[in-house]
Amino acid sequence: MKNMQQMMKQVQKMQAEMQKTQEALKDKIVEGSAGGGVVTVKANGHKQIVDIAIKPEAIDPDDVEMLQDLVLTAVNDALRNVDELVGKEMGRFTGGLNIPGLF
Repeated sequence: MKNMQQMMKQVQKMQAEMQKTQEALKDKIVEGSAGGGVVTVKANGHKQIVDIAIKPEAIDPDDVEMLQDLVLTAVNDALRNVDELVGKEMGRFTGGLNIPGLF
């Protein structure tokens, strides 16, 4: 019975650490880019876009579709980088297992 109580305390401690890590991810920023860096997007660990930068040379009024594609590519790159960050940070608790819905 005592072992069960110890195990429950360990689980509660791990849950608290996971919650703390998830909250800390909001302050971690990753970047994605496209077009050799003419469009850059920054996102936090909660998959919120926090900044988009577009260099003037990326803007061609006659080719708006290209700029749209660059922004889309940079956003997707940033979000992929967030997934990698979250996987690395939360993987400490799961031993590298991807548990759907956990984070």
